[in-house]
Amino acid sequence: VQLQASGGGLVQAGGSLRVSCAASGRTLRNYAMGWFRQAPGKEREAVAIAFRSYGRTYYADSVKGRFTMSRDNAKNAVYLQMNSLKPEDTAVYYCAASTSVILSAIMSPDHYGSWGQGTQVTVSS
Repeated sequence: VQLQASGGGLVQAGGSLRVSCAASGRTLRNYAMGWFRQAPGKEREAVAIAFRSYGRTYYADSVKGRFTMSRDNAKNAVYLQMNSLKPEDTAVYYCAASTSVILSAIMSPDHYGSWGQGTQVTVSS
């Protein structure tokens, strides 16, 4: 599956952004989907993970209550709505797809075979 991320930008602290990830080639229903981010000098970290079969979404503690991940199966896309943004949310955001069905595995970026190109989110203080 090919992924195309979009929607990043510059926003003031406390503002909102929605990043999108459009897929082509295959339906996203067959994949666990993740949003990851990577700030300069830091490792890539999971922000939100939507499990394929269990109808649950995992959120990193740092974004819980502020970020919401959603899927639109008709559009074959996933989204990350980011509210109450903080300067520490500044990073390149990536969407990714995994065929793994092991819950612990999909928490790691190592188990994702398809990645979008990344979109920059910058939050000013």
